[in-house]
Amino acid sequence: MRPQSLLAAFVALALPLAGGAAAAPRYTVAAAIAGPDGPWDYARTDDDGTHLYVARGASVTVVDLATGKVSSIGNVQRGHAAVPLPGGALLVTSGTDGTVRVLDPATGTESATITVGKKPDAAILDPTKTHAYVMNATSGTVSVIDLATAKLTQTITVKPALEYAAFAADGTLFINNEEANEIETVDVARGVAGSAIALPGCDAPTGLAYDRPHNRLIAACANGKAAVVDVATRTLTSLIAIGAGPDAVILDEVRQLAFIPCGKDGVLDILSLSGAAVAHVGTVKTEVGARTGALDPKTGTLYLPSAKFVPAPAGGGRPAMLPGTFHILVVRPA
Repeated sequence: MRPQSLLAAFVALALPLAGGAAAAPRYTVAAAIAGPDGPWDYARTDDDGTHLYVARGASVTVVDLATGKVSSIGNVQRGHAAVPLPGGALLVTSGTDGTVRVLDPATGTESATITVGKKPDAAILDPTKTHAYVMNATSGTVSVIDLATAKLTQTITVKPALEYAAFAADGTLFINNEEANEIETVDVARGVAGSAIALPGCDAPTGLAYDRPHNRLIAACANGKAAVVDVATRTLTSLIAIGAGPDAVILDEVRQLAFIPCGKDGVLDILSLSGAAVAHVGTVKTEVGARTGALDPKTGTLYLPSAKFVPAPAGGGRPAMLPGTFHILVVRPA
């Protein structure tokens, strides 16, 4: 774990807004947990907040949050999502070979390999936690997996460039489309795609979350906006300024907050969901590269994977990661 002196280098700003929006609690980057080198994508904690799972290039990084112990499990080919399942197993999307792996998080033993579509990326569970829905970005399909049998039961054709997804209260599956700048809709009961929701002013939406009390979606856009969509009318209602380069929307239902880590600007934006309108209420200075993350719902602590990078190449493209610099920022309510 990095020295606590890091705390002084990062200060959270919780800004009350006009119009009655409540200010968020103050958040600070309190520590950093070192981990193995390599790329990463989505992160999740288990329901009781005891372990953090980060999908990595060739494995899954597991952090025991009580002891700080870090380990690597599984064998995947460009992992994108690591989703804890009821009963203790872990579902991992393996992007390069088009499979989903089911692992024992304690031992790393693989109990099932399920062939899905091309480039499986995000994966979520349905509200009953009986099925997993896997977004295949290149194929433009959604693979439905029965968790009791670890078998593929259905493939739903949508559109290519699928990103993160969320279920609404009416059972509709909503999926960001990074290339079309819209949110796809899927009637999972019938297994068919419906009309898309246009997101004018939102470029390359990736992260997505559903605010159940207000029946609305919050999508993170690459051009420094958060798009708010009313589910009942299927319309974009507002665009909120955030940092550049987000890749996740992390929902804290208990505290009625949404967090958007923005990797290009190195900030964590905080949105309040407590009012009739979503309001920006705070910004935490994090690090360039911190674009995804996970929440411990019990404590409100956030975990943001990051690393240090060399300058971006002159012709464009992703900058290379400096060896020995991967770590997970620990962002706590002050």
